[in-house]
Amino acid sequence: MPTTSEKTILLTTLNARYTHSAIGLRYIFANMADLQKSTAIREFTINDNIQDIAEQLLSEQPTIIGIGVYIWNAQQCAELVEIIKKVAPDTTVILGGPEVSYTPLRIHYDMADYIVQGEGDTAFYDLCKAILGGLSPTQRLIQATMADLEQIILPYDYYNDEDVANRYIYIEASRGCPFLCEFCLSSIDKKVRNIDTATLLIAMQKLWDRGVRSFKFIDRTFNLNVKIASQLLDFFLAKEPPYFVHFEVIPDHFPDALKARIKQFPAASLQLEIGIQTLNIEVADRIHRNLKMDKITENIRFLEEETSAHMHLDLIVGLPGESLASFGENLNRLSAMTHSEIQIGILKKLSGTSLHRHDSDFDMVYSDKPPYDILRNNQLSFEDIQQMKRFSRFWNLYYNSGNFKQSIALLWQDGDVFEQFHAFSVWVYSETQSTWKISLDRLAKLLFDYLTTILSYEEQSTAELLIHDIMKLGGRKMPNFLKPFAHGNTELQQTGATGHNKRQIRHL
Repeated sequence: MPTTSEKTILLTTLNARYTHSAIGLRYIFANMADLQKSTAIREFTINDNIQDIAEQLLSEQPTIIGIGVYIWNAQQCAELVEIIKKVAPDTTVILGGPEVSYTPLRIHYDMADYIVQGEGDTAFYDLCKAILGGLSPTQRLIQATMADLEQIILPYDYYNDEDVANRYIYIEASRGCPFLCEFCLSSIDKKVRNIDTATLLIAMQKLWDRGVRSFKFIDRTFNLNVKIASQLLDFFLAKEPPYFVHFEVIPDHFPDALKARIKQFPAASLQLEIGIQTLNIEVADRIHRNLKMDKITENIRFLEEETSAHMHLDLIVGLPGESLASFGENLNRLSAMTHSEIQIGILKKLSGTSLHRHDSDFDMVYSDKPPYDILRNNQLSFEDIQQMKRFSRFWNLYYNSGNFKQSIALLWQDGDVFEQFHAFSVWVYSETQSTWKISLDRLAKLLFDYLTTILSYEEQSTAELLIHDIMKLGGRKMPNFLKPFAHGNTELQQTGATGHNKRQIRHL
């Protein structure tokens, strides 16, 4: 990938964090044809200073800057466009990405010269070719046609050595989704289009040979096509661990061929993201989400009891017609099925989805700022939503992190999971007045205090559980408040982990 200065075209975006990488920019770069030598990728993060980003980009004196816009960087990108056009008005700014591909655009990008809506893999090249050839389009919004996945060049050669050493490497085996879930942009592309598996496997082998050991697949329905999924799983099963691979899967579709392969993966090597969203059949039907409860229950039980796969199961707060009691029942049922992570999200209304059709019937009110999350509806007040946002954050810190695997279960030993953790999250917030920048030591102390003072657990046994939880991962120091309870026995079994699977190790 070019790194020299003064490129004609710069492709840039603001990733959510440094360990992420932008596969979309690399797709575009891979398909820049004769313009590739004049093009370079420049990645930043949302925590970087926007004026500094503009300065770095403009220091190369580009003619065109293409910016990838996503829900996590939408506001920062709008600011970046404004600064670039004020400082260097002759620089052509082109926007693309899911955040600008659907109307209404709730963030204003009025100063951008062009917006490519849809798949930009080759559409960006066509637009740049026209601009540089003096044939600039008169229309500002460019409607891109779907990319031909049999013809486009794959992006994997353009992950550089720094990416390989420090970042997640994203892989795509297919695009689209056959399902119609109203909250999801993937439902817009109702046809699943597969990338040639043989070509993809060659690219994956090249990445492996370069040292990549963390592969994150972005497909929405990885296990839809059993033949393709089996070939990809076989690729990893033939490799020597350690490695880490992530797939998003359909919960009700695990034929025997897939089950047999998943059972072979060693612990902390396979992560499956499973979209549940709700277990309330009436709510699911309302948003066109297909729930086959018997199959879902059977498959989660299989993954939990017969495999070492680490699961992320998703639930959403705020779906039209779902009360807090209904959500609580969902969480209780799901936590009884699995000890893996349960990701709790707040409903978002994304432009391009059909979720808006419920606004009137259920009094759905959303923020107009990213991430466009729900503020209230006729089942949940604004206060309810705020409390559930804090619930979600503390649930992630305590339950999903795996840092308190045994000790957290004491909260609901004599009651239901939702009710008891809700009470705990309200208490923690009353103590911290924050959900961010809380150290592991303080999280442990808060849990210890709640268990021993509010729930009246005995201090020694509670401390011993916390010690075993926290000291499971290698390299950690015991929190000072727990040392008196260790009785000099700090020689606990600790487990090593690579950079990409520490969280999974903590759940073992």
